[in-house]
Amino acid sequence: MKKMTCMQLGGACEEVFVAETFDEIAKLSREHGMKVINASDEAHLEAAQKMRSLMSDGNTMQVWMDEKKAEFESAPDI
Repeated sequence: MKKMTCMQLGGACEEVFVAETFDEIAKLSREHGMKVINASDEAHLEAAQKMRSLMSDGNTMQVWMDEKKAEFESAPDI
């Protein structure tokens, strides 16, 4: 199991996610993001806009995802 925060995954808070795989932690992050965005959390709305900008360029987004996956993989097991 490894942990990462919302902020480490492109979000805006220190909510902690724990998962066995990067795909699982990314899913938890997305679910959290949708919840707080639907609640009109301003900081997360701004973070979501930055993520949309990243997603507009497939290459940039892939590099970002690869970096986050590497960060997850290098995190200590908990």
